Amino acid sequence: MAKHPQRRRPPKDKLSLVRSQSGNAWIFSHPAEVRECAEDLEEVREIIEAGETDVAVDELRWLLGMCSEMLAAHFLLGKLAVEVNNDVDLGRGHFGAGYQLGLQAWRRSGKPTPVAALHPANRIFYDCGRGLAWCLHNLQKTPLAVEVVQHMLEMDPSDPLSIRPWIDEMSTEGVDIVDISTLFP
Repeated sequence: MAKHPQRRRPPKDKLSLVRSQSGNAWIFSHPAEVRECAEDLEEVREIIEAGETDVAVDELRWLLGMCSEMLAAHFLLGKLAVEVNNDVDLGRGHFGAGYQLGLQAWRRSGKPTPVAALHPANRIFYDCGRGLAWCLHNLQKTPLAVEVVQHMLEMDPSDPLSIRPWIDEMSTEGVDIVDISTLFP
């Protein structure tokens, strides 16, 4: 891992949305600090693959100290919290931070659509949103989880990640859909 320079000043530019070159969709434009740390983020992924999750968590926190709008760092911290430490509350916090950053950028931009879920610059936002929805549902906060999924569907109505069925699955989990005794007199 690269030597840790002193903490930088807050980013001058924020996460925002710009029209794609084709003009058919909107994509997230990540702050320069995020783009500058791409190699560091790849090194963190290698650290995770090597099973050094404690080191990876420290490095991801350091990266967020440099740029708090690094959605990929929030996503990886959320994923590690849930998968390695079984800490759904912490996972919710990290996934939620990444999701909120994207949602705020979308709102600041006037809620343009579609924000293409499969575009590489956008996918990490949707991954944060899916992680957040999963955590909220597992924390018995299903109405909030459904709201997260609905926002993502509003942003990309074509639903290429097939999250629309999550709404029914989460809303009906453990609930009798049909009372069999009412079907036969």
